[in-house]
Amino acid sequence: MREELISEKLVPEMAEGNAGPVVPGAPLLPAQFTWRGVRYAVAEILEQWKETGPCHHGSGERYVRKHWFRIRTATGEEMKLYFERHARSPKQLKHRWWLYAITQPE
Repeated sequence: MREELISEKLVPEMAEGNAGPVVPGAPLLPAQFTWRGVRYAVAEILEQWKETGPCHHGSGERYVRKHWFRIRTATGEEMKLYFERHARSPKQLKHRWWLYAITQPE
């Protein structure tokens, strides 16, 4: 199987519930989302981790920048999704969920 880089925003469907346990400080992984007009359902969380970065104001503190999820969909695709803690720009305040990569089932 080959992983294909996508790096495109997706549309979470939070009203449908979430796909995993509630973890304090972490975003709720939507149970379903839409990407390129196709609706996907999260069947399984395979892995999750956080990406941190230094403070932008000079202190030695580190902050969580992204929450990553490697999932399997109900149709068998394996995807890497991430949630940005802070929007990239004021115009993108609602675009915080991204599909990073996809691996198609064989």
